[in-house]
Amino acid sequence: MRPIRLRILITCLVLVIAGVGGWQLLPSDNAEQKAITVGTTDVVTSLDPAGAYDAGSWALFSNIYQSLLTFKPSSITPVPDAARSCGFVGTELRTYRCEVRDDLTFPGGRKLTGADVKYSFDRVLAIKADVGPLPLFSTLKSVVAKGQTVIFHLGSGDATFPLKVATGAGSIVDRTQYPAGQLRAGNEVDGSGPYILKRYAPGATAHLEPNPAYRGSIAETGGPVDVRYFKTPDALAAAWKARTVDVTHRQLPPALIAGLDESQDDIRVNEADSAAIRNLVFNVREGSPMADKAVRAAVAAIVDRPKIVSGVYHSTVDPLYSLIPQGIPSHTTPFFDAYPKPDPERAKTLLADAGVVTPVRFTLAHAEGGSAAPEADELREQLEATGLFTVKTVEKEWTAFQKGFSAGEYDAYTVSWLPDFPDPDNFIQPLVGRDATLHSGYASDRVDELIRSTQRFSERSRASADFKSLQQVVAQDVPLLPLWQKKDYVLSTQDVTGSQYLSDGTGIWRLWQLGWI
Repeated sequence: MRPIRLRILITCLVLVIAGVGGWQLLPSDNAEQKAITVGTTDVVTSLDPAGAYDAGSWALFSNIYQSLLTFKPSSITPVPDAARSCGFVGTELRTYRCEVRDDLTFPGGRKLTGADVKYSFDRVLAIKADVGPLPLFSTLKSVVAKGQTVIFHLGSGDATFPLKVATGAGSIVDRTQYPAGQLRAGNEVDGSGPYILKRYAPGATAHLEPNPAYRGSIAETGGPVDVRYFKTPDALAAAWKARTVDVTHRQLPPALIAGLDESQDDIRVNEADSAAIRNLVFNVREGSPMADKAVRAAVAAIVDRPKIVSGVYHSTVDPLYSLIPQGIPSHTTPFFDAYPKPDPERAKTLLADAGVVTPVRFTLAHAEGGSAAPEADELREQLEATGLFTVKTVEKEWTAFQKGFSAGEYDAYTVSWLPDFPDPDNFIQPLVGRDATLHSGYASDRVDELIRSTQRFSERSRASADFKSLQQVVAQDVPLLPLWQKKDYVLSTQDVTGSQYLSDGTGIWRLWQLGWI
């Protein structure tokens, strides 16, 4: 999902006139009680933190739950939120200790304690939801709580563990309201975040109001917010044009983004360098044609990324040739090095040398919405034009799609990935590590060994060589094919302030930053 703090490049299409700018940046008091409406095509898989690892769910979690740590906008270092302090004990990076704040309460008035923190992490480990955040905690072995002190015991040194604690995976729940061995049913939420979820209609709306009992890293909790969920980018675009939403974030149609008119005087456009990526994932389980590396390599030799970028996405995305995207430390281009241009003849040779009978027939699945359907059609056309493949495209609603690829129902599928925390590890371990969230069946002892090696270094630059080796191994094994990376766009009406802080290209939604001018 889910989620790198990068330098934000803000492009305001509304120029503030000198002498007026001072009051335009401040929310007006008389508009405090009017809810700001935010529109998105994101899908919320679950309101239970143990059952979701996707951008839509975590965007909501960052407002209604607290984690021990959090990230300030564009920061790469987590800061305390529900914790007073956190830090490693010793130099082996295997014991992590946090002191929980003593002034936190859940909506029902019950005090949040270290036992709730332990309970929340234990649930993630115990429930093991197919689409949950368990892959993030591959090094976590046990949690101990003594009063407001919480100690995490790790199976191996993991310098990235604090970053993982700061994500939606570390959301703290009320242990009296969430069952230990299964996900909580219904639409009720008990968290201690800056907002309280007052009303929720799945797939339609969420109404959030400031939590007066919130204590943590945020100084001001903002005003009420209505979130509207749209099934398609076109529906979101229609609402935006009709101004029935005040802010939009993920995903407007690429053509609309590409055609934004800077001369318009009633909108603000915030553009953030993002690390959001898109991959074509291969099911390498026995029984799928993609279990044969030669078939996967042949696909990699055919796919024309620039054509997808310009034709499907109107050049609002950039071609990607590695799991770690441009702008992230240790980025390399091993897929470009191995497959510098589309080469059907090379693909034909790869298949022939491996004794693969052509055309290879396989299913290519994608979730509903966005540009996923035209993207899948473009991939199918490119592959079938060679005569080497016959592709059946399959479209599913998001939750059904997740369950489908988790169960190995598709031979290949396209999945977007939004980083959870600012480290190259987040593009490697959750995606190609053992028991990864992509559920492709891929496992590599060499990859796992290199991942453990990267996690040993608290000085992250020292892990660069291992990250480069990891990218090379992935390009050689081809368990997936990186397609593109994109920037993050937030549009708002002129009378809304703070939209430039809503997202910094990661999974956090800072709804508390929004206000009326």
